[in-house]
Amino acid sequence: MSILLKNRLKYALNGREVFKIVKDKEGLIKVDHRIRREPHFPCGFMDVITIDKTGENFRLLFDIKGRYQPTKIDAKEATFKLLKVVKTAIGPNKVPYIVTHDSRTIRFPKPDIHVNDTIKYNLITGEIELSYKFEQGAAVMISGGKNIGRTGTISHVSKHDAGFDIVHIKDYRNKPVATRSSNVFVIG
Repeated sequence: MSILLKNRLKYALNGREVFKIVKDKEGLIKVDHRIRREPHFPCGFMDVITIDKTGENFRLLFDIKGRYQPTKIDAKEATFKLLKVVKTAIGPNKVPYIVTHDSRTIRFPKPDIHVNDTIKYNLITGEIELSYKFEQGAAVMISGGKNIGRTGTISHVSKHDAGFDIVHIKDYRNKPVATRSSNVFVIG
């Protein structure tokens, strides 16, 4: 969070100023609608950062060089977060659950949610609003590998039994891109 406030948003000139902003008693900085007072709190992909004093909301996305880029969003868009499903399982007492890319465990999901799908998670109520399927024609963003930060649509998926599944994407400049399925994040 200190690099975000200092280098990207330019709200602080040095680490001491970041410490004063974050450690304030009012709780000026919120990450995913929770007050964070740790200057070195790790922020990740699709996190929502809210600064109440200025009334600004940001979502952390990747630029085309793989760096985190805070993107300004409105207050309505700051109430949800997109989460990629990385694991589905059945826990004790036969309770189904899913685990997302930011290590959230959500119990009793909809039965049609599978691995690599994306869910729209309401940060205020803690419920799943929508789910986006990992299928041909879905709008995606590449969140890892050489082509990080590119966006496009899935043209097809090549299944490999012993290796990684390869996703072929046509980006918005009509250039073909191929990457592992673990690097693909469905955005709608």
